[in-house]
Amino acid sequence: MEIATVGGYREVGKNMTALKVGDEAVVLDMGFHLPKIIDFEEEGGDRKGMTGDSLRSIGAVPEDRVIDAWKPKVRAIALGHCHLDHIGAAPYISNDFPNAVIMGTPYTLEVLRTMVLEEQIKVVNKTKTVQPNSSIKINKDLEIEFINITHSTLQSTMMAVHTKEGVVLYANDFKFDNHPVIGGKPNIKRLKELGKEGVKALIVESIYAHDERKTPSEKVARELLKDVLLSTENENNLIVATTFASHIARLKSIIEFGESIDRKIVILGRSMHKYITSAENLKLVKFSDKAEILGYSGHIKRKLREIEKQGRSDYLVICTGGQGEPGSVLQRMASGQLPFEFQKEDHVIFSNKVIPAEINLEHREALERKLKSEKVRIFSNIHVSGHAGREDLRDLIKMTNPEHIIPAHGEIQMLESLGELATELGYNLGKNAHILDDGKIITL
Repeated sequence: MEIATVGGYREVGKNMTALKVGDEAVVLDMGFHLPKIIDFEEEGGDRKGMTGDSLRSIGAVPEDRVIDAWKPKVRAIALGHCHLDHIGAAPYISNDFPNAVIMGTPYTLEVLRTMVLEEQIKVVNKTKTVQPNSSIKINKDLEIEFINITHSTLQSTMMAVHTKEGVVLYANDFKFDNHPVIGGKPNIKRLKELGKEGVKALIVESIYAHDERKTPSEKVARELLKDVLLSTENENNLIVATTFASHIARLKSIIEFGESIDRKIVILGRSMHKYITSAENLKLVKFSDKAEILGYSGHIKRKLREIEKQGRSDYLVICTGGQGEPGSVLQRMASGQLPFEFQKEDHVIFSNKVIPAEINLEHREALERKLKSEKVRIFSNIHVSGHAGREDLRDLIKMTNPEHIIPAHGEIQMLESLGELATELGYNLGKNAHILDDGKIITL
């Protein structure tokens, strides 16, 4: 069994791992490195018309030359969930794997389909939808199991690749939330069964391996939102809330509390429109009955003019911009690029954490400075993470009892923190716990 650490082993994002047994291989995730995309677009670049090669040249997609010889042998490109750092590269580089079927849960593939249509990319690979807690047999020696897990978007899964050389469990991204706001609980029973049957290797995210905690349930974030929206003096003020566009459970909570304080709810931003429409197409939610959802710039401008004229205190605006990213609705509202002016004591709720990259931190700091200059009330970090803390990672390792651990999805210090946890649990670095760089191949 050979495992190739194509991307995501020196950075948060750009996730891509390949696994080869004999003459057959599978790829697990194909993600963007989002800071590189942001840098490129901030400098005036346009992603439309970009190719896999041009995105590789700026470091935005995985450098997959390490598996050039494997490409004709790849039978499946399996995508664990819909976040762009896990699926964003697929439309651009999947054509290099002509014999591979792209597979994922219905929501993951619906978001991917929307992305392909929006960006007018031609993808030759067939797709195959797999329900959470189901398996798909590639051939007699290869099967991929999609195990339901909780994260910060819908229908997220861990993927267990069953091969004649053993099972590889791919666990990017997850948390153990037994009280999810939308969707099923994590399938811990199946993970324990795999642990008894035998797991050859566990490839697992490392982002918060240093953080000595169990990640709280999404219900905690719901209570934080309830406290801000229902227990703060806001009768005479506009309320603006921002979160990750793909965080459908969080949007559900904001909408429901907005309804309870009799606000007209308006959702603004292309990515908000994309993720919500994908969820509605699959009948997973029905937000459009409760909120006006606007994705195009002209519609957004008209609505903001209307809000200014008709009474700001009647509205709750949900929009993109929690990272302070240029071009997001909140950033354009604050900078005067949209026909809107914040007023003293308007409320801005950041129901997200800043993704830990320098450019994101700079953008968010600049946005908050601008809002404070307008004397806006800011409610920060009304949020719980979708990623496992150290104690969740400990539980996963103990329940699956893998022969080998490969830390993934993180910068070097994150991988090393997970390596330290592995040694606490009896593993030996370099022997059965492997801290690897991008573009390496390890043989087990």
